[in-house]
Order: sequence, then C-alpha cells, then structure tokens
Amino acid sequence: MKKKIVSLLIAMTMVATMAAGCGSGDDTSKDKETTTDQESGGDKQSTPDDTKSDDTKTNDTKTDDTGSTDTDLSDKKVGVCIYQFSDNFMTLFRGELENYLVEQGFSKENIKIVDGANDQGTQSGQIDNFITEGVDVLIINPVNSSSAETITDKVVDANIPLVYINREPDENEEKRWEENNWNVTYVGCDARQSGTFQGEMIVDLGMDKIDLNKDGKVQYIMVQGDPENIDAQYRTEFSVKALEDAEWKVDCLSDQVGNWQQDQAQQIVANALGQHGENVEVVFCNNDAMALGALQAIDAAGRKVGEDIFLVGVDALSEALENVISGKMTGTVFNDHFSQSHSAADAAIKYIKGETNDHYIGCDYVKVTSENAQEVLDMVSGK
Repeated sequence: MKKKIVSLLIAMTMVATMAAGCGSGDDTSKDKETTTDQESGGDKQSTPDDTKSDDTKTNDTKTDDTGSTDTDLSDKKVGVCIYQFSDNFMTLFRGELENYLVEQGFSKENIKIVDGANDQGTQSGQIDNFITEGVDVLIINPVNSSSAETITDKVVDANIPLVYINREPDENEEKRWEENNWNVTYVGCDARQSGTFQGEMIVDLGMDKIDLNKDGKVQYIMVQGDPENIDAQYRTEFSVKALEDAEWKVDCLSDQVGNWQQDQAQQIVANALGQHGENVEVVFCNNDAMALGALQAIDAAGRKVGEDIFLVGVDALSEALENVISGKMTGTVFNDHFSQSHSAADAAIKYIKGETNDHYIGCDYVKVTSENAQEVLDMVSGK
C-alpha cells in the first residue's frame, strides 16, 4: 500500500522545490494545444504544474478506481513487451508493474513479460506470439517509437487492447487512435519537463558559480540516449532551452549518443574532457545510467562535481540519488515508475472490463537536488 501512495507523498513534499524551479516559465507537461504551439514555433509556455490539464489530473488519481470492481482478473492474460531488460529504469518499472498487477487480482502465471533485447524484429515476433496466444491486453514499451503504427495496426486487427508505456509514439499516431476510437492509450511523463528540470537545476546555481572560466557563457557536454527516442530528443532540447530562457549564453562542446549505456557515456565524457579540458563546465546526461558513466570519467580526470564541473541526469536511480546526497552529482530528475506502472495497469484493467481510457495518460517528473534527494531515496527504497 505504501508504494501506491509514493507519488502523492512526493507531490505533497516537493511542492516548494518544484515551485522554486519553475521561474523560466516553460510548459513542459503534456498539453495537446501547447504541443501544437511548440511544434509550430510558438513561444508561449507556462509552468509544468500550472498547465497539467484537468483530464490528465483525473487520470493520475484513478489508481484505486479499478479495485472497486467485481471483475475476476485471475484468468486474464497480460502480455508485456519491454524494449530491453538491462535498462535500469525499465527494470524498476517492470518489477513494480508485475507486483501491482498481482495486487489487483491477476495470477502471476498469467503475466508474461518479455525482453525485446533492444531489437525491433525480436519484439515484433514477441507481439505476434502474444496475439497468437490470445492475451487479453498488451502493454508495450516499444524498441522503436517509429514502429508504433505497425504495432498498433496488428494489435487492433487482433481486437486486443493496447497500452503503450515509457516511449511515446508521435502525435500523428495518437491522433489515429482517437479518430478511430481504438482501445489504445499511452501512459508516461512528458520528457520536455525532465529536460527543463535538468536545465533549471543548473540555472538555480547561478551563472557566477557555473561560469568557471568567466567567459560569460556555459560550455557543456550533452550525452544523449537513443536519438530516435522522443524522450532523448526532448531532454536534449529542453535542458539547454532552460539555460537559454534564463538568457544565458551557451556553447556545446560535444553532443554524442550514449544509447542510455553507462560504459558508452564514460567513454564519451572521457574523450570530451581530454579534448576540451577545463573548458567543460556542465555535463547533461539523458538518464542516470549515463550520468554514472560520466561521473567515472570526471573522477578519472581529477575533476570534482560541485567545484569545477556540474553533472545532471534523469531517473533518480538509487545510486544516482546517493551521489546527489554526497555531492558527486549536481542533481537528477525522478522518473516516477510507481505512478506510471500503476496507471498502465489500471488502463489495462479498464480495457479488460470493457471500459475506455483517454488516449494519453500523463504524470509529472520531480526535480531532485541535495535538498530532497534523501527523502526521494527513502521513498524509492521503501523506507
């Protein structure tokens, strides 16, 4: 039960921290009208907390609604496709998803979770197998978001409800679901918000502290995840945008793809530090696994986070949180696997019950600095 209220507790206890970080006025929560403005070049934005729509807020509070039904879920089959088991965040997500599904009444033997091994062909075959087996619902974390149209078509043709998680299909794909009134939805957070929070953590420290070489601009390294993944694209764009919105001048010294992997990020940052030396002031990483690799390179180069370089990630992995507490990382962003996995399961249950869902079910990230990292770590670890 404690895990079911983690998101609420965080939301209640982090209000002050999140409010303090919203000074740039970016709209980074999911709002379809705002998304259209951004994609067409519009500049009008507002804070993540203020723009979260009433419909989305309603979705976020539906966790307990499905528990009040008499529907027997014990014989219902759930197929879950994860893009890659070795991904740290998706490991947390799938573990919580399975536990929550069992709590809601599914039999553990009827919950089958498979590893796509970061290969779309492998995952497509797994989806075909689930369709042949006649599962009652599919929950899919796609290897490639660009494959969503093909995935959706085959699952809808099989008359199986579909819940996408973590990797969001593009806007045109989501429009198809609505136009055809299909039982397809996406559950996840808006990566623009996570990128904005990364940038705001740097801005909050002040230019005087960040501009170590006193040239009036911020020199940074960017370590991206999968370049095809919308989360990677948005985190990359909006982390830097937060600096620019604060009217800071920026200079990108290196922008490389680390594919979410710690070892690749370590090599990328080691190379960048070797090439650019003390000019590197900030390291942005699209996730914490890569931030951990970046930290290894920073340590090896004899640099010290918080003194002569600054480092931020996303996910709030336990090791990253411990590093924030000890000062080895500047900050991270909590990617709430509790609320996301629970909302995905609740959406699946509603489909099984013959009910409908909104085609987008959103949640919020939480900015994590030294001020609240211990509290988040306690919640994540179940203390």
